[in-house]
Amino acid sequence: MAESKDVAETVKQGYAFEGPAIELGALLVDGTPDPAAAVRIPLSMVNRHGLVAGATGTGKTKTLQLMAEQLSSAGVAVFAADIKGDLSGISQPGQESEKLLARTKTIGQEWTGVGFPSEFYTLGGQGTGVPIRATITSFGPVLLSKVLGLNDVQESSLGLIFHYADKQGLPLLDLKDLRAVIQHLTSDEGKEDLKSLGGLSSATAGVILRALIGFADQGADAFFGETEFDTADLLRVTDGKGVVSLLELPNVQDRPALFSTFLMWLLADLFHDLPEVGDVDKPKLVFFFDEAHLLFDDASKAFLDSIAQTVRLIRSKGVGVFFVTQTPKDVPDDVLAQLGSRVQHQLRAHTPNDAKALKATVSTFPNSSYDLSEVLTSLGIGEAVVTVMNEKGAPTPVAWTRLRAPQSLMAPASPEQMAAAVQASPNSSKYAEVVDRESAYEKLTAKLEAGAAQAEAEAAAKEAKPEEAKPAPRAKQEKSMVEQVVGSSAFKQFARSAGREIVRGLFGAARRKR
Repeated sequence: MAESKDVAETVKQGYAFEGPAIELGALLVDGTPDPAAAVRIPLSMVNRHGLVAGATGTGKTKTLQLMAEQLSSAGVAVFAADIKGDLSGISQPGQESEKLLARTKTIGQEWTGVGFPSEFYTLGGQGTGVPIRATITSFGPVLLSKVLGLNDVQESSLGLIFHYADKQGLPLLDLKDLRAVIQHLTSDEGKEDLKSLGGLSSATAGVILRALIGFADQGADAFFGETEFDTADLLRVTDGKGVVSLLELPNVQDRPALFSTFLMWLLADLFHDLPEVGDVDKPKLVFFFDEAHLLFDDASKAFLDSIAQTVRLIRSKGVGVFFVTQTPKDVPDDVLAQLGSRVQHQLRAHTPNDAKALKATVSTFPNSSYDLSEVLTSLGIGEAVVTVMNEKGAPTPVAWTRLRAPQSLMAPASPEQMAAAVQASPNSSKYAEVVDRESAYEKLTAKLEAGAAQAEAEAAAKEAKPEEAKPAPRAKQEKSMVEQVVGSSAFKQFARSAGREIVRGLFGAARRKR
């Protein structure tokens, strides 16, 4: 009993923060909640990032929902990927029950049903929500290489193709634009241009082209193009509450790399555009990265380095990132080391790999009086082992916690409610229409057609007046189509105004001008 009192007193002191905080729950002492020993995260430390982990069905999604609600109430915008569609209920007040109220009473939570301002998004309009799209140029070669499963050499070659398109003033807005540029480089007309790129071989270009064709056949065309999503729309606050933006991801199992990488694009775009703010009383946005293992699976070293750098630096932009996954080993060490808050739900140890994951998880926690190997396998649903970063930047005591209950609906919102929310959204008309303006595909097609028409006209003229026809100099005959195009005054003007000085960031993605 004395030991239990010591643990309770240690947690009370360790989590007694001066500023506002997110209330996670109450300490469990000998299986009974102690409302006086509240477990919390300082709001000012949420942008030091965190991890929510645990086996399937242990309550990770409800923890995410609980945190999102309190962040919204504090005026902080929230973004979350809604993998299973469960989070849509955050827009609707929760439904009370005797069981729910009995549970919340034991942890000192005064529970009432509350809904929170929400926006629903989908990738490319596949699902119920405002469509989110990105241009190929904005996405960049590094992220696209991850999606396509390219190796390091192919990723480097794709970067050369992007460089070529930039220099030639050929906007890459959708997949057909990128395919058109690669098809040109591998054609007879583009041989000289291919040679000028040095490290890009026709064989590698062909591999990338085939990967793009297969990618498009899977329906990926819907995700790329315009109108491109402006990530500033994720930072909205209405009536003092942060807007909770939920990205629906239907059929995630069919394109896991695309979905996870698209989320990374959103984060990288925010990093590019937001100003430095340093340490703040509360973050501007908290980004929940669900099914985080999908992002790191089969990733190149360059990609992992870019993720680690983005996570490390985006804190100073006022953005917090929480990775949600099954075990900490799903997250690379360089990223895991930057996550200040840990909410660890139950782990299972049914196999040798499970046992290894359990041992690795225990090693990542600060020293405590708990036998974490035993505690982590015996946690109930809605319970977690928690340690966070206090206001001075030091880890708090490890606390076996019974978590609070979300106040919003702990089930999906109805299709009618979601459709009504999308219809009422100010972003619906902004992004609903697909825009297909002139870009690389149209420009290369037009120049090819113009060249063919000119050749046909010259052949007709030669046939009509063979005695006046003069052979063209050899150098002119061997000029590539792109050389003819680049030589025109119209193209030079376009290259100066539209294709000049494209700035790329950590993932090779272009910074969008606002």
